[in-house]
Amino acid sequence: MIGATSTGLTPAGTGLLAAAQRYGLAALGPFTIAGAHFGASLLFLRLMPPAAFGLFAFVLVAVPFWLSLSVALLGAPLATTSQHHTARDAWRELPTLLKTNLYFSLAATLAVALAAAASGADAASSALFGLYGGVMCVRWFARWLSYATHHPIRAVLSDVAYGAILIAGLAALVLLHAVSVANAAAVLGVAAVSGLAVFGRGFLAQQWRAHREGSLRAYGPIWRDLTQWALLGVVTSEISVNAHAYLVTFFAGPKAFALIAAGSLFLRPVSLCLTALPDRERPLMVRALMNGDMAGALRGVRDFRAAAAAIWVLTLALSAAALAWFPHAILKADYDTRQVLFVVVLWAAITAIRTWRTPEAVLLQAAREFKALAGASVRSSIVAVIATTVLLALFGPVASLGGILIGDVVLTERVFALTRRWKRERGWAVA
Repeated sequence: MIGATSTGLTPAGTGLLAAAQRYGLAALGPFTIAGAHFGASLLFLRLMPPAAFGLFAFVLVAVPFWLSLSVALLGAPLATTSQHHTARDAWRELPTLLKTNLYFSLAATLAVALAAAASGADAASSALFGLYGGVMCVRWFARWLSYATHHPIRAVLSDVAYGAILIAGLAALVLLHAVSVANAAAVLGVAAVSGLAVFGRGFLAQQWRAHREGSLRAYGPIWRDLTQWALLGVVTSEISVNAHAYLVTFFAGPKAFALIAAGSLFLRPVSLCLTALPDRERPLMVRALMNGDMAGALRGVRDFRAAAAAIWVLTLALSAAALAWFPHAILKADYDTRQVLFVVVLWAAITAIRTWRTPEAVLLQAAREFKALAGASVRSSIVAVIATTVLLALFGPVASLGGILIGDVVLTERVFALTRRWKRERGWAVA
């Protein structure tokens, strides 16, 4: 049971044990996905040529971008509107959000397929990657709906099913000596469908009916009041944090991106948890702020940061041990171990900054400060693109990560400045 307050946040007297229980449940699904993606990346790092591995790694960057767009366009209004209806009041916005999700997922399917093709994938692989991206978007909305309706176990089981099927599919590819880009795309698609199936025929029927029951026109007020600034923030944040992936892949090729991806996979559990844990925390912070429980919302920020920091430390320790004791078991001769170590150090610094910033950013989202966050993201994205492009042109793909680091520093400074202003406006002491 999650605490005894009306907000669902950790009560002051429960301490670390209650926080560990809450975050343990929230982190179980993301860690399962992280483990599966980590295993897939290690496998393909060993068994695929660098160009093929770079293509696979690029897809694992492109699809999460669409999941982030889903959070901005659908997840945020889902969490907000879910707090305004009761058992006696119809959730008027839900059919509209379901219909929007249907068309959004179709757009994601096409966009991911085109991005894969532009990166050098053949037609069959591009189509399979596109289907994977579309199904993942539908599944992500279903996760959000489970959290918004207070059924987190269902979301966790979906993540576990996705990870388990992905691991089983990869094992089958190895046993059958059938490791290829197209087969990897097919396994990802099957895993996504399996994760979606956990939500049952009821959700799938509800999602399908939405194309008749929902109204895209009714999304207009949601767009004006809430999501337009959230969307701008996501797009500019994507530019800030992943400009190197697109610039290196499109201009230097997936083989050049393979080295950066090889280093980044060691910190992937941190990145995934920083993406998934807000799904759990944002609705709780929204509820706390609506109930006037400012202390509960701020306590959630502190607990979130402590949990994310613990994940960062554990991930870095495991990565350091793997690279110190088993580097040649992980990396093929195609990769320079010293360069990979340099990439890991850069990624450790980048994820540390994001670990420190994300709880405050989620609090501002819960407070509907989307316009202010979008402004901060625009500034940091401009800095990141300029710095990344200059470093890529002058010093090569690995150095381009320095541009991402600079952009993250700029964004973090702005987020904390916005948080201090938000607290001050509400009469809270600013540390």
